[in-house]
Amino acid sequence: MGAIQEEALPPPGLHQPHSLHEAWKLKSALGGSALYVSGGTLLRTQWEAGTVLMPKQLVDLRGVEGIGDISLSEFHLTLGALASLSQCRKNELMRTAAPAVQEAARCIAAPAVRNLATLGGNIASGFGDILPALLVYDAELVSYDGKFLAVQPLTDWLNSRWGGTKPAEDIIAEVRIAPSVQESPGARRLEVFRKIGRREAFTPSLVTVAITATIDAGHQISGVRIAAGGGSGRPQRLGAAEAILEGAVYEESLLAILYEAVVNSFETYSDPFASEAYKKKTAGNLIVSELWKSFNVKM
Repeated sequence: MGAIQEEALPPPGLHQPHSLHEAWKLKSALGGSALYVSGGTLLRTQWEAGTVLMPKQLVDLRGVEGIGDISLSEFHLTLGALASLSQCRKNELMRTAAPAVQEAARCIAAPAVRNLATLGGNIASGFGDILPALLVYDAELVSYDGKFLAVQPLTDWLNSRWGGTKPAEDIIAEVRIAPSVQESPGARRLEVFRKIGRREAFTPSLVTVAITATIDAGHQISGVRIAAGGGSGRPQRLGAAEAILEGAVYEESLLAILYEAVVNSFETYSDPFASEAYKKKTAGNLIVSELWKSFNVKM
């Protein structure tokens, strides 16, 4: 008997536009048979695993001009969607204006993948590890809808993305983060991102958390932003946990209350490697640990 041969699927057609409008027109014309792609690292993993079908057409965004830079103005830090994760990891502007986002970029995948993977691709997935870090900076997303560049809070975009109402043709162009306000004398900033995976490095996340806050000379906490995500779960702000810390003066009795708020409000899921309960407790422990260290560990 002859060996059974599987018929090889033809490679997808490739389109390489040079502007946002050209890319948008291509995707609109091709409809559901096409997919935007830039670095393609996540998509390649999904295709090889068989969790996502390879499309018939690819609209390659790498040639689109004007959305690959990182810049700082008096109004905001702008992160172009085509900036690679390696660029984000090394950029000095980000080190100053958004260190938790830079740390998130450092923790994603291996160096070779970060050289290809883009900020926009990590965001477009809807569950990328960089999203919790962006959420705690009240980031705004700029997307192109065929006519205009529309600016909206990242939280609103995520609601649309997870609610299935985000137009498939819209293109993520950039992310904007407002610069930090000058702190009062004696105040300091807490800006952290932490990731837990099945191995120490180069592994998908189980839980990710991010925190930003200002701590004054009297240990009063303000401007609190806390977010969590991980795996293919929805990145989210943890409003109940934020409310406990906002305006409070630090004392260790806060930690138990904060832990319970995180465990009770973090919406996640079980997978083959970790239960929902484990992920909730891990998020609570990470957040409480970072707050404790900020007051008890001398850097």
